[in-house]
Amino acid sequence: MEIALTLNQRTLIVSLSGELDHHGAEQIRTLIERAITEKDVKNLIFDFSALSFMDSSGIGMIIGRYKLIKSIGGGVALVCTNPRMKKLVTMSGLSRLISVYSTVDQALSEVKGA
Repeated sequence: MEIALTLNQRTLIVSLSGELDHHGAEQIRTLIERAITEKDVKNLIFDFSALSFMDSSGIGMIIGRYKLIKSIGGGVALVCTNPRMKKLVTMSGLSRLISVYSTVDQALSEVKGA
C-alpha cells in the first residue's frame, strides 16, 4: 500500500493506493494524528481513487478518525470511484456517516464549507 499526504490549508488529504489492511491502518492512524497536532489539521479527506481492497481494520480506522475530526469541529469526506470500493463503503455503513464524492475537488469544496 502507498500513502500520500497533502495539506490544503487546514484540510489533510490522505490518498491511498493498493490494499488497506491492519498494518496500513495503524500507519495511517499515526500519520493522521501527528498531522492533526503538528499541522493544525481541521478537515480530513480520504482519497480511495486508487484503493483496491480494504478490510475491517481500515473501516475501523476511518470511523475513529471521523470521530476525532468531528470532536474538533471539522469535516470528513471520502473520494471513491472504484465500483467495488463504493459497494464496500455502502455496505459497511461508512456512507451513512461520511459523504462520498467522485473527485478530491468536490470533497474539498464540501469540507471547507462545513
